[in-house]
Amino acid sequence: MHSTDVIILGAGAAGLMCAQLSARRGRRVLLLDHANKPGKKILMSGGGRCNFTNLYTEPSNFLSHNAHFCKSALARYTQWDFIELVCKHGVPYHEKKLGQLFCDNKASDILDMLLAECDEAGAEIRMHTSIEQIDKTDSGYLLRTSAGPFACQSLVIATGGLSIPTLGATGFGYQVARQFGHTLLPTRAGLVPFTITEPQLKAM
Repeated sequence: MHSTDVIILGAGAAGLMCAQLSARRGRRVLLLDHANKPGKKILMSGGGRCNFTNLYTEPSNFLSHNAHFCKSALARYTQWDFIELVCKHGVPYHEKKLGQLFCDNKASDILDMLLAECDEAGAEIRMHTSIEQIDKTDSGYLLRTSAGPFACQSLVIATGGLSIPTLGATGFGYQVARQFGHTLLPTRAGLVPFTITEPQLKAM
C-alpha cells in the first residue's frame, strides 16, 4: 500500500495549486484524478485564453452566508501573488475589462505553469485513477482506488462541482461531504451557456 503525507483529489486549477504549495512546505504530495489529462477546465476557460484572476478580487465580491468567510483566504494568497507566479513563468497577459486578466496566447500557458510548479516542488500526479471508497483511520485516511489502496495523513477534495460533465465534472465532492456528515444546500446552475444561430443573432 502506498502511503504519503497529503493526497489531493482533483487535477484542476485548485488541486494543482494545492499540490505545489503543499509540496513546497515539505509535504509528500500525491494528486489523483480519474480523467486522462489534468486541467481540462483550465483549457476551455476564458474562451481558450483562461481568465486567470481579477485585479479587484476583494471579499465584497463574494457571496456567502458568512460575509467574513473568504477574508482570511484572500488575505493569505492575493491576486498579486498569482500574478507574480504568472510573471515568473513569462506568461504574457492583458487586462480585458473590469480588471479581468487573460492570457495573450492560450490557456495552456497557465496549465503548463501549474504543472511545472508541481514538478519543481516534487508533487506526484497520477491520472486514470478512480476513487472507490474513502475511510477515516486513526492516522488519517485510507483510499481504495482503481490503482490500489493509498493512505495519507491529510486529504484534500478539489474535485469541483457539476458544471461541465463532458470535461469530467461529477458530484463526487458532494458524496464525500455527505459521507462525513456535512450539510449540503440545494445546488443550482451558476453559469448557463446560450447557443445562438446566425439567423437568431441577426434578428437581435
